[in-house]
Amino acid sequence: MTASLVDTALFTAAQSRELDVRASRDGGLSGYELMQRASHAAFSTLGRHWPDARRIAVLCGTGNNGGDGYLLAALAREAGWQVDVLALGPPAGDDARAARRHFEASGGPVRDASQGQNAWNDADVVVDALYGTGLNRAPEGVAAELIRLLNAAGRPVLALDIPSGLTADNGTAPGVAVQASVTVTFIAYKRGLFTGRCGLAGTVELARLGLPDAMVSSMEPDARLLSESALPPRPRDSYKGDNGHVLAVGGDHGTAGAICMASEAAARTGAGLVSVATRDENVPSINTVRPELMAHGVNGPQALEPLLARASVLAVGPGLGQGAWGHALWTTALDAGLPLVLDADGLNLLAKEQRELPSQTILTPHPGEAARLLGVTTADIQADRFDSARALARQYRSVVVLKGNGSLVARPDGCVMVCPWGNPGMASGGMGDTLTGILAGLMAQQLSAWDAACLGVGLHARAADVAARDGERGLLAMDLLVPLRRLINGLPV
Repeated sequence: MTASLVDTALFTAAQSRELDVRASRDGGLSGYELMQRASHAAFSTLGRHWPDARRIAVLCGTGNNGGDGYLLAALAREAGWQVDVLALGPPAGDDARAARRHFEASGGPVRDASQGQNAWNDADVVVDALYGTGLNRAPEGVAAELIRLLNAAGRPVLALDIPSGLTADNGTAPGVAVQASVTVTFIAYKRGLFTGRCGLAGTVELARLGLPDAMVSSMEPDARLLSESALPPRPRDSYKGDNGHVLAVGGDHGTAGAICMASEAAARTGAGLVSVATRDENVPSINTVRPELMAHGVNGPQALEPLLARASVLAVGPGLGQGAWGHALWTTALDAGLPLVLDADGLNLLAKEQRELPSQTILTPHPGEAARLLGVTTADIQADRFDSARALARQYRSVVVLKGNGSLVARPDGCVMVCPWGNPGMASGGMGDTLTGILAGLMAQQLSAWDAACLGVGLHARAADVAARDGERGLLAMDLLVPLRRLINGLPV
């Protein structure tokens, strides 16, 4: 891995612990020295984000995460800050015990957490050093109550390595969890900081603790973050036939909007031609809203076949329905063997009727659709989004986009990319339809299913972030298309 790839690598909790071991074994650093580096990095983060802070409360657990907290508290005292430390109990390991002794030697008192739950009332910032990456269960007892009271207080929170209660592997929170403002994570990114309940981490920063790239790159990451990218400029002699022909199939009675949004997104992404196969009643409205699209009323497979003959990529599912009309078009479209993006009812039909899919296929399920495709519950999907995405890609031998907070892109060989962009404003109707169109538009321009999925998911989320500058509430799917055009051309937004 190059330096840039190191900075996008995501590791499991077990891999993170192994990196700590390698830092000691290969880098000659003791566990206590790593704690010292972590505390200095955290104190630097604290100063950058809250430059006027002069009083902090530090919540320390019994493990090494608590050790980081004690050393941070000592640094703050040495800088003349007022520091309150609350401890869940005595440190369990030698390094954490040494860290606590160092803090106490600086003159700092340590209070029992059960007796000092209002310590943050006057604090400028609260530091969460309760649990590290090893916690995979719900916090209990005093810790759980402490977290509940902290969240209710609404104070700014700096989490060390990971917010307590958030699982490092999967981004789940099986119980109460700290809502952090900023999380500084050490040595390498943990994959749970970027999907599921990852919003609990707030702004995430990576502190490498001075370890060389080679040490981190010696371990293959479990997943990677997507990077910003765009398409190169077109040749000056380019014409529409060079840029593919998308056929969007869907729009049953009452759902013209879904197929129209998907089709326009394909056109805005740069597909040379976009046709729409839909119900007769939808054609006038599509022609009015977006005359550049070629809308066709299709009443069955025979009417669809001539359109399939001219297409290079299919986008099947938005507004398709699961009735006789939708099922007939779905079957005919899949039989064509063309590169395919399958979404919405296209996925629901696949869950009911297993089919061989074209080699270049992207499936775009949300967690509920993913659950139907795997025959499990939505809770099962969300409990391990990485495993779920990989299972879908293997079972259907396709590229899979598992949508949601921190969307995942997986392929059958187990490779997973994670989208670090997006915002809550995207929780509105039509967002999935525009993503379908974007992916189809990219495939029309000769991108493989994998490359189209990685680029398209990133463009979709980044466009949503630009559009959300005017506010997340009220963000509409079509608001993405203006910044999308600039982003795909590599222009500033």
